[in-house]
Parts: sequence; structure tokens; C-alpha cells
Amino acid sequence: MTALAGLRVVEFASIGPGPHAAMLLSDLGAEVLRIERVSGGFRNPVLDRGRARLALDIRTLEGREQALAVTDRADVVIEGLRPGVMERLGLGPDVMLKRNPRLVYGRMTGWGQTGPLAQVAGHDLNYIALSGALAAIGSPGTPPPPPLNLIGDFGGGSLYLVTGILAALLERARSGLGQVVDAAIVDGVSSMMALFAGMVPAGVMSMDRDRNLLGGAAPFYRCYTCADGRYVSVGAIEPKFYAELLDRLGLPADLAADQMAVERWPETARRFAAMFVTRSRDEWCDALEGTDTCFAPVLELDEVPTHRHMADRGVVIDGIWQAAPAPRLSRTPGRIAPTSDGTALLAEWGVG
Repeated sequence: MTALAGLRVVEFASIGPGPHAAMLLSDLGAEVLRIERVSGGFRNPVLDRGRARLALDIRTLEGREQALAVTDRADVVIEGLRPGVMERLGLGPDVMLKRNPRLVYGRMTGWGQTGPLAQVAGHDLNYIALSGALAAIGSPGTPPPPPLNLIGDFGGGSLYLVTGILAALLERARSGLGQVVDAAIVDGVSSMMALFAGMVPAGVMSMDRDRNLLGGAAPFYRCYTCADGRYVSVGAIEPKFYAELLDRLGLPADLAADQMAVERWPETARRFAAMFVTRSRDEWCDALEGTDTCFAPVLELDEVPTHRHMADRGVVIDGIWQAAPAPRLSRTPGRIAPTSDGTALLAEWGVG
């Protein structure tokens, strides 16, 4: 038995955070039916796992009626289209909730359902720019580099969508009624920035890139190049961990007294860089991995499954690179459901 066994989710095909949210729900045991375009499209073998698929043309009367017949039997709907599109198709939350009052209708967008930018195009980079996260990333005096779209699409997007869906399902157990979940990436990333929003006015931290403790300015919280051109990461923020790092690197112990002296950071970083470049990445792994120096090698994607810790955790499943269901539950663990034909699932739901 899985945690979400019996939960019926209908996902209208989209990109990025919508499919990721559906994958997470599927991994935790939900039955997910994905309504796709008749013309098909790109399928991600990992992100799109655990689905039953049904091709419908929801722009037609017949396709719309079929989609409504399916969502009448669902607990959750996930859609990631521009605000107003589902309403124009006759598949908006007002229509669905009238037919199925217990439905939780999850909406995934970048800008949100309302606001001056709600109707304009955008992507992860734009959303994290507007949320204050992007400005703190990168080296001083240069434009912020585009990070992988983990911060916006998946951090502030799909994870907040799933949080909202699960919260609405819990509330439904009390009221018997569903509701709409408006998950906007700008909202989610702004929520994620709470740590920094509290630390900056308290004087604990600066968001200036040349003084940002967690942005790469500190010599003890950044990456370094090794003799073989590969990289390692260190994150020895706490004084006792920093002291151990200095000791194991063979650097003077008196550097510990100036750990938080921002004016000394550039020189200390040069000393760290000169030390790390004397050995290969794997040699540094032998010396530092497993110690309290807050150390880890910077692995390429194809190296992750064979790393001893990641292998022990079981990252590789079924012979391809994909992570195990997360988070891991002790009594009702997740599972990766096989991909299937949607017609079989519809029969189980009692939809003709």
C-alpha cells in the first residue's frame, strides 16, 4: 500500500513543473492519467514515468465531453496552460467543480492567474529574476548566469503545486469540497527567499555578490578547480568544520580567526585555489570525503549513479538514470508505476 493509493489524478499535458508534479504524485502511489494531444509530442522517459496516457483533442466538442467524463471521476486535475485557456475550452475550474464538487483543481503557471503579467510569456529565468533570487547568483560585475531551471520550475513551481494539492486534499476530508490551487512560480520562489529576506535586515547576511556568504564570495563556500580540470565543492560554514578543513588542507590554523573577515576572503580564496589545484578531484575525494570538512566532488550527471553514496541509496532504477521516489516513507514507500494505455485505467475508473 502506498501513501496516495486510490487517489485519481488527471494531468493535462504541459511542460516542466506540471509533469514533475504529476510524477511526484504518481511516485507516492496516485493513479495518474495524462491527457495528451492527438498529434503527440516529446516524451521524457523519466519525467513522464508512472502515467496512463490518453490522446484527446480537447478543442473539439467530443474531446471536451470525454475530458469532462474523466475529470468527473478524478480527485485532482493538473493543468499548466496560460490563464484563461482552459476556460475558453470549456474545461475551467468553474465547469469542473460544478460537476465534481470534490475536485482539487491545480493550476501551474509562472506569473500566476492574476496580475499585469499573467497573460505574457515567460520562463524560469524570468520568474526567478522577478523574485529576487537571480540577482544574488554569479560573480560581481557580471550578468547573473542562468542556473538550471531547478529554482523556478521545480523548486518554486512543482513542489509548491504538490504542497497546495495535498493541503487541499486534507481540507477536503473536513469540508467534503474541492478548490482551486493557484501555484505561481513567482509566488513559490518568493516564499523560498524567506531565509534571505529575514537574514538581510537582521544584518546576518548580505545579498551583494562580493559579500554573499552563500553565493560564492566566501572562500569556504564555493567550488575549486583540481589538477585534472575537474571540480570539488566545500561548504565549511561552521567554525569547527572550517578549522578541520584548514587542518586537512595543510593551511595555517590562524586563518580560522578571520573566517568572517570579508576583506580577507579574496586572499584566502587564492590560497585555497592554489592548494586544490595540486591534486586531482579523486585524490581530494580520498583525502576529504567522509570527513567533517563539508566536502563533495562536483559530479557529472553520468557519474552520479556509481558514486558510493548514491549507489547505496539506489539512484539507478531499471537500468536508466532516474531517482527513486522521494521523499522516502517508512511504512508506505513510493513506487514507480509502469506506463500504460489510458483506456485500461478508464475502465477501472468506470468511464466508458
